[in-house]
Amino acid sequence: MTAATPHQAGADLDAQETREWMDALSAVIEKAGPERAHFLLEELLEEARQHSIDLPFSATTGYVNSIEPNEEARCPGNIEIEERLRAYMRWNAMAMVVKANRHNPADGGDLGGHIGSFASLAHMFGAGFNHFWHAESENHGGDCLYIQGHVSPGVYARAYLEGRLTEEQLLNFRQEVDGKGLSSYPHPKLMPEFWQFPTVSMGLGPLMAIYQARFLKYLHARGIANTENRKVWVFCGDGEMDEVESLGAIGLAARENLDNLIFVVNCNLQRLDGPVRGNGKIVQELEGEFRGSGWNVIKLLWGSEWDSLLARDKDGALRKLMMDTLDGDYQAFKANDGAYVRKHFFGRDPRTLEMVAHLSDNDIWNLKRGGHDPQKVYAAYHQAVNTQGQPTVLLIKTVKGFGMGKAGEGKNTVHQTKKLTDEDIKYMRDRFNIPIPDSELSKIPFYKPADDTPEMRYLHERRQALGGYLPHRRTKSEENFTVPSLDTFKAVMEPTAEGREISTTQAYVRFLTQLLRDQALGPRVVPILVDEARTFGMEGLFRQVGIYNPAGQQYTPVDKEQVMYYKEDKAGQILQEGINEAGGMSSWIAAATSYSTSNRIMIPFYVYYSMFGFQRIGDLAWAAGDMQARGFLLGGTSGRTTLNGEGLQHEDGHSHIMAGTIPNCVSYDPTFAHEVGVILHHGLKRMVEKQDNVFYYLTLLNENYPMPGLTAGTEEQIIKGMYLCKAGAAGEKRVQLLGSGTILRESIAAQTLLATDWGIQADVWSCPSFNELTRDGQDAERYNLLHPMETPRVSFVAQQLASHSGPVVASTDYMKAYAEQIRPFIPKNSDGTGRTYKVLGTDGFGRSDFRSKLREHFEVNRHYIVVAALKALSEEGKVPVAQVAEAIQKYGIKTDKINPLYA
Repeated sequence: MTAATPHQAGADLDAQETREWMDALSAVIEKAGPERAHFLLEELLEEARQHSIDLPFSATTGYVNSIEPNEEARCPGNIEIEERLRAYMRWNAMAMVVKANRHNPADGGDLGGHIGSFASLAHMFGAGFNHFWHAESENHGGDCLYIQGHVSPGVYARAYLEGRLTEEQLLNFRQEVDGKGLSSYPHPKLMPEFWQFPTVSMGLGPLMAIYQARFLKYLHARGIANTENRKVWVFCGDGEMDEVESLGAIGLAARENLDNLIFVVNCNLQRLDGPVRGNGKIVQELEGEFRGSGWNVIKLLWGSEWDSLLARDKDGALRKLMMDTLDGDYQAFKANDGAYVRKHFFGRDPRTLEMVAHLSDNDIWNLKRGGHDPQKVYAAYHQAVNTQGQPTVLLIKTVKGFGMGKAGEGKNTVHQTKKLTDEDIKYMRDRFNIPIPDSELSKIPFYKPADDTPEMRYLHERRQALGGYLPHRRTKSEENFTVPSLDTFKAVMEPTAEGREISTTQAYVRFLTQLLRDQALGPRVVPILVDEARTFGMEGLFRQVGIYNPAGQQYTPVDKEQVMYYKEDKAGQILQEGINEAGGMSSWIAAATSYSTSNRIMIPFYVYYSMFGFQRIGDLAWAAGDMQARGFLLGGTSGRTTLNGEGLQHEDGHSHIMAGTIPNCVSYDPTFAHEVGVILHHGLKRMVEKQDNVFYYLTLLNENYPMPGLTAGTEEQIIKGMYLCKAGAAGEKRVQLLGSGTILRESIAAQTLLATDWGIQADVWSCPSFNELTRDGQDAERYNLLHPMETPRVSFVAQQLASHSGPVVASTDYMKAYAEQIRPFIPKNSDGTGRTYKVLGTDGFGRSDFRSKLREHFEVNRHYIVVAALKALSEEGKVPVAQVAEAIQKYGIKTDKINPLYA
């Protein structure tokens, strides 16, 4: 037999020496406390490392509860009453879903809904609502609750008992069109005074919550709001933690010591389709992830019934069995019965089998998981809220579908279970002692005790003690601000000096700099960057307002001698997120919804490469729309032909199409500095003064050119999306040239070519927003459809072009679909004939080259605009078609090159 080496697992060459070390450690813990023991162990480990001893790292602990029974804070509530209330909520949540799917609408189809998720975490919600979660009150800013999306029926069931929702609303679960129903999941847009945050798009809740917790610290550090007592609670499923966003920012939470942040991961070991880690242990995996990132980890795995068994486990046999058993097996145990558990769990080791010999099969079945023990849940929450200097994650083990019995408890199918048989319903009635007679069961009635019962009095008393009812959302801030007049921003409204050229990005920076100087609104501006300040010419803000860092700046910056050095500050105003678009967007969402979450109007400006905006974080942008966010998103270096040198991955030709899919996103592609100023000012008026629930997306350019300045009287037209920026001379042969962004300047150049080379006059229209023009036109069409006897409404596009003759050519630095949207609204010619509409755009993958070459490649330069204008005129019989061929030859256009869409 080979002798064991010191590195072999389990090998002990000197048991007596080992015992002496263990006794010494126990003595230190007893006499000096765990902190001293921890210090000594760290010192020993460091000494071992100094002697090059290989120390395998483990961020996990035993598969037992983190809190010893004698260390548990005792729940001060009436656990018996709380259990009855939970039973009623379980029943009503089940009834709501089953009713919605038994009574299908006439057009057929299921409404869906979920029972199993709330069943697994009802105890966790009970502890929070009864003892921990503060509503906004005079003395507390209110806690933020990111509630797991699939458990919404349970939250509705509680609100029904509280009198906040009616039975009619419960009967209209997932039937919202008539305005009486309840949304499937947490949606602030659909229930604006109820849900705080949208969470059912998996992974976004955890990510947004981390930045929300950081933003609360930011508000406090800057003296804008007292947030020191507020907590951000985040409920996630263990399967949801596979989403990269769920764990993507946990390092930030630890680095910035976000002790106002508490994650609760409901470890029921099941995804939607099956086990999360059938061959592993998701609790241990998550513990390693979070502990390794610097979080305080609290595991709650076993209920109180296990305490006596673990106390008798002197040789560690039960602890080893708990650790060795795979999650797939744990799931199977709860899908069977006590006899199965005795044989297949405890029966794996004769020592553990003997430990439960005195227990009946029913006793074994009632050995609960920790998440179903109200006392232990309370103790875990209590420790979490009292942890300082670290974020906390609670890994709480539960059973998916707890209490549902054969209908799905612990089974792979439970997530999709929404239709129960009469037998299943009777089982739940009996298991939770719901006082409904057999004669009424087929109706699946909701149950609500009388208002004067002990349960109902207790329910309201607990919420009153915590400031009111949750979830609850503020729809408008109590604050009032007046936006400075447009004249305040004259630096971007006036023409540039002779020989002076700037970009629209520089115009934006000038506007922002001026806004920061405003005594009232300046402190509410939140500049957000993702490591590209110098790209956008914003490094001057480093010194002016500082970069937020809760630790301040403890080092000497390498550029300290420069005027615009990198200045970090505890009260800094800039949020610098590093190379992290999702983080930047999450910070923007936190600031853009501060009017609701903190009763403080903030004005976030998040600038980034436009290609890395909606394309990369589109789901977050959609969530922002749901949350009724208010702020500015700025897509810098936009357009497919503007960012010369960077290539395919950086060139955006489609973000405006994506922006147009979000109903409350107002988007613009301005060409000139004054357009930027007018749009930003208008956005401030809407979002700050009027508190409209919209947010703005502007694309910005890094191309320098002279700026013509604002023509008085065009402000409203700019906002509506279209104004005449350069009229042509008088002439019979005429075209209308539309453009936006950088390509508008190609249209202006084409105007000259058409006049000098072909004797054709053109009017040039700046169209800062084809999206807004489209929405206006569609709104007019809808009105006309529904009001056939009324005077028809005319789209703004038609109003603008009505008195300007000739075919229309639209050119942008975006896909053709962007400008194609307004085709239905192009008016007819004055003689009643159809007007030709040609669209040029940049369909296809981007590439690196000089701007002139790129515009030639994508067929949007001045020469292609001239050709398109001549072709349109020829189709209307105004010029011979031969002129089109002549122009193609004159400008050297290659007719046999590959379509850029496929190139």
